[in-house]
Amino acid sequence: MFNLPQILPSFPRRALLGALAALCIAPIAHAQADWPQHPITFIMTFPAGSGVDVVARTIQEPLGKVLGQPIVIDYKVGAAGNIASDFVARAKPDGYTVVFGTAATHGSNAALYKKLSFDVEADFVPVAPILDVSNVLTINPEVINVKTLKEFVDLVKANPGKYNYASTGNGTGTHMAFAEFNAKAGLNMTHVPYKGGPEAMQAILKGETCCIMNQVQTVLTQYKAGKVRLLGVTTAKRVAAVQEVPTIGESGIPGTQGFDSSTWFALFAPKGTDPRIVAKFNAGVRTVLEMPEIRAKLEGAGNTVRIENPEQFRATVRANRQKWADVVKAANITIE
Repeated sequence: MFNLPQILPSFPRRALLGALAALCIAPIAHAQADWPQHPITFIMTFPAGSGVDVVARTIQEPLGKVLGQPIVIDYKVGAAGNIASDFVARAKPDGYTVVFGTAATHGSNAALYKKLSFDVEADFVPVAPILDVSNVLTINPEVINVKTLKEFVDLVKANPGKYNYASTGNGTGTHMAFAEFNAKAGLNMTHVPYKGGPEAMQAILKGETCCIMNQVQTVLTQYKAGKVRLLGVTTAKRVAAVQEVPTIGESGIPGTQGFDSSTWFALFAPKGTDPRIVAKFNAGVRTVLEMPEIRAKLEGAGNTVRIENPEQFRATVRANRQKWADVVKAANITIE
């Protein structure tokens, strides 16, 4: 075997090893600098037609144009987003496979599920938030005929255990928002989870359940058609798309002052993804969210665009995770 110092006696060993290492790293660094070189896949946590899906499809084409490669949407639905999250946690950290997550999949699920196959924090890199989502207490007036949030609370309290509420799945933002409201308002209601937003809304329209804390964007059509009634939004401020609907905190119901149970949608990459790729991805998302037509479309549906760099968003995720851990504990919710 050749002895490198003998071949190159005048070349210091440390410098030679450094040069060889640089040659090995150069192709990797070049590939990272040129990212992306082929299509990027959004792994979807919830089904087609859900609020997450609507938002993903809104940014899909413009983000592909900004990054120079198309965005492909792939559904791996189930277990409140855990199937999709598990898939991405095991994916190659090259920036080509990301999960379209929520404050539930990468927040409350960490407290709800005791046996996850991945670590919600350690196995992911927060790439970019997309928006904050406002939920709204939506009722079928043929099942529970009330006109205000106070009337709703009074009727439910007078009939403990009689009324049930729908959600888009165990541990989802719609479930957690209603669970937080029930705990603060002192209500006794039964939770009925569905596979996603479309199924949950059909249950409301058919009268299978009386109500849901669903995303504003997913109830607008039925609301405008007069098929459902909106009693209160879960955000601290009123939502422009349904400005006439008060916030839950405005209701004056004891325990609900300052109520804020909004959620967010965001992109997460597998741990180990190069920071330069994350930064470029984040910048691309920001460019899209700053497009007037995209912002108008998202916010016109009852959302609030959220723009943060990766470090800012990491802090948001960590704080949100603690908040939902407290809610889960207070509401005594567990999911196997």
